[in-house]
Amino acid sequence: MLEKISVGDQDILYHLKISCQMPNILDAIASRKIVTQTAMKEDIQITTAELQQAADNLRLANNLVKAEDTWAWLKKHYLSLDNFEEIAYTNLLSAKLANHLFGEQVESFFYAHQLEYIAAAIYEVILDDEDLALEIFYALQEGEISFHEVARQYIQNPELRRAGGYQGMRERKDFRPEIAAAIFAANPPQILKPITTPQGVRIIMVEEIIQPQLNEQIRLRIIGDLFTNWLRQQISTLEIEVNLAAKYNLPLSPLIITQTS
Repeated sequence: MLEKISVGDQDILYHLKISCQMPNILDAIASRKIVTQTAMKEDIQITTAELQQAADNLRLANNLVKAEDTWAWLKKHYLSLDNFEEIAYTNLLSAKLANHLFGEQVESFFYAHQLEYIAAAIYEVILDDEDLALEIFYALQEGEISFHEVARQYIQNPELRRAGGYQGMRERKDFRPEIAAAIFAANPPQILKPITTPQGVRIIMVEEIIQPQLNEQIRLRIIGDLFTNWLRQQISTLEIEVNLAAKYNLPLSPLIITQTS
């Protein structure tokens, strides 16, 4: 049994290549370079106080409450304190650039796409048998059984069963089109007629439809989505030149590259 393994830069790069992770890595590198160059062009400035807050947010996001927690996290990820500051700086720079580019577009985008942000609070039970689902649906309609009782009897997952099949707040994009159409046309509280899907027959209770409001959470989400799409467009127009040592460009055998009939 091995007691120690030595891993170097070449091993890491080789693993990234043969595990087919290079496209994602290259996109991430390109994104960072695009953000840095665009922020410089747009004269985005970062103050010491802002950087300190970004570092605090980074610690909070990774649950680094104590100093020893931070040191252990840095060691785990092979990072230095300078690296930690650079991560905080890059996160903040991206956020400020995103707000600079798209902050003024949020309101118009929200009202143009308002239907995408409507949410529904639902309960759900999934069955294998369509006839059983219909039988249960009519029993629910007649008040012969409660939805909670159905969930307790037919849901296998313990946590979902205890919650009575509650699925939380879900948006239109979270559902298949035919399910979304039924849910958001409901008059809550309403139990929908069973819907057959590849996963099974769904009995859904729509408890509430929540109309969207442009709060800070949705505002940040819209800016993030617009910024992500913008970055993808920027990357799609780039020609990424990769310079690696020749020994990493492994030759393929004729057997591998020959197309089978």
